[in-house]
Amino acid sequence: MADVNRGNRPLSPHLSIYRPQLTSMTSILTRITGNAMLVASLLIVWWFLAAATSPEAFQTANGFVTSWFGDLVMFFSLLGLWYHTLAGIRHLIWDNGYALDIPTAEKLGWGILGGSVLLTVITALII
Repeated sequence: MADVNRGNRPLSPHLSIYRPQLTSMTSILTRITGNAMLVASLLIVWWFLAAATSPEAFQTANGFVTSWFGDLVMFFSLLGLWYHTLAGIRHLIWDNGYALDIPTAEKLGWGILGGSVLLTVITALII
């Protein structure tokens, strides 16, 4: 027979006590950065198409890409590119069966976060 108290019980009690791990959050962020880099890719494609179309179209696209908003999008896309690259290297390490223990996985997660910020700043200063 059906349980009559079904509506009185919490559906997901684990959600109130769950603490996200760094490895799960960095994995989610890898997916987010992969999708976010599409925005910069579309801007670059628009810039190239405008350059091939006409001087007026290029002036419009170049004005947007080199504006403060375009610079901000490109900077965060650069951050996403470095983050995604370092996370991909981490997954290659894991795919070979190395660094799977929790303390090393945590260190790799912090290394990815710090490394992506450091490499972004270095790249932005060079460019």
